[in-house]
Amino acid sequence: MATRVQFENNNEVGVFARLTNSYCLVGIGGSENFYSVFESELADHVPVIHASIAGCRIIGRLCVGNSKGLLLPNTTTDQEMLHIRNSLPDSVVVQRIEERLSALGNCICTNDYVALTHTDLDRETEEIVADVLGVEVFRQTIAGNVLVGSYCCLTNQGGMVHPRTSVEDQDELSSLLQVPIVAGTVNRGSDVIAAGLCVNDWSAFCGLDTTSTEISVIESIFKLRNAQPSRIVTEMRSSLIDAMQS
Repeated sequence: MATRVQFENNNEVGVFARLTNSYCLVGIGGSENFYSVFESELADHVPVIHASIAGCRIIGRLCVGNSKGLLLPNTTTDQEMLHIRNSLPDSVVVQRIEERLSALGNCICTNDYVALTHTDLDRETEEIVADVLGVEVFRQTIAGNVLVGSYCCLTNQGGMVHPRTSVEDQDELSSLLQVPIVAGTVNRGSDVIAAGLCVNDWSAFCGLDTTSTEISVIESIFKLRNAQPSRIVTEMRSSLIDAMQS
């Protein structure tokens, strides 16, 4: 089930949180509402951790991880790293990366098996990503954008990409990642998918502006309601026809 949520009047929830199958990091904010939404949905399954990176709250864009590991930029302080490492499950490997493109969340998109990366990422960084996260790494662009982490949301069930991604590119990504891929938007038409959406294999959190049609696409492609991807077409079509008739 997808949950709508805001971070202090901001719909870009993927900027302030990083969600995986084994933990959730949430940016330190002035209000506890954002954190408590994640806590109420996830606390029974995974730890939900308050964190900052380099004193910033935009942790969803700065770090990248999956259920096996978490990669932090070299701007992360020792204290922040220690707090994150102590809060995460023991099985999760935490590592800092010396990388020029330090907004790792914007440059890398990953699930538990495959990662897509920015085309200019260091070779050394690529090896660390493969090693720490235990994934196969592919350098890729999405709809001509090098910031694959911003324009793609990925789980072990499915993936959602920038709305201008061509059908050929979707097919190529789908066969590369071995999961169904759909092009879509969040937050009433925003194409920066990962900024408006946090998702793992059983839950999703999106900005408050996200429409019900967008939510039905999200729930369907990420199989949050045991829905089939083919339902996207029928559900969207029927909802659009309803809107036209009314």
